[in-house]
Amino acid sequence: MKNYYLLCFFMATVAMNAQTNCDDANSYLVNAYSHVKDAYDSNNISHLKYYANRSVESFKLSKKTLISCGCKTALDLANKGIYLLAKIEHVETFEDGRFYVKRARDISKESVIEIDKCALVIYHDSDSTAGNEVLSDLENEQLLLKKQQEALKLKEKQIKSKLAEQKEKELKLKKEQLILSYNSAITSNIKTYNDVLKICNCKHEAIENIESSVDVSTKSVEDIRNFYTNNLKKLASNYLSELNSCH
Repeated sequence: MKNYYLLCFFMATVAMNAQTNCDDANSYLVNAYSHVKDAYDSNNISHLKYYANRSVESFKLSKKTLISCGCKTALDLANKGIYLLAKIEHVETFEDGRFYVKRARDISKESVIEIDKCALVIYHDSDSTAGNEVLSDLENEQLLLKKQQEALKLKEKQIKSKLAEQKEKELKLKKEQLILSYNSAITSNIKTYNDVLKICNCKHEAIENIESSVDVSTKSVEDIRNFYTNNLKKLASNYLSELNSCH
């Protein structure tokens, strides 16, 4: 009976060590997945290569623990991820880099799923020898995995929000610059029109800007162009009308 308990203790200890290694591997693989997602969401080749390299580093750190954990499928996937991301160092275009990153991102996600499966198997095996304590650990691990998944979803949501905010700021700046350019052109044209009419000694009413109560900054870029183009046409028409009326 004493030998039986010693055997149970030994098996539980081995399972615990394997689980610790699987936990470490899980952390590295989650980091690798997070970095490769950042690479995929990058908007230039420099950032893409930076995050791809960080993902490679996390994959490499996971390999030793994956071997100890005994999760061969996750290990094979990590090697595939490293192989694909290593190609990015030599690509010249953003599109080529993103092609490899997309494949590595999918593989990275699979590796996280596989390490989760291995962790669950280890818990199941240790439960048969170490008793109810392992079941409690399994529940804690499942809670941890749920938190990690929630953290990944939150990070993905934050990235999307930041990208949307950045695009909105870029669009706003583009509109402001466009409106400023049109207003500058209109001011210059009005001054020229009035100077010419004065030189021609035309008894005319001063050409003035066409006021509008419309907030053009809320319109699309195309609508802004149309709005100011029409204004320029009306001002030019008013100018020609005054010029033709000169005697």
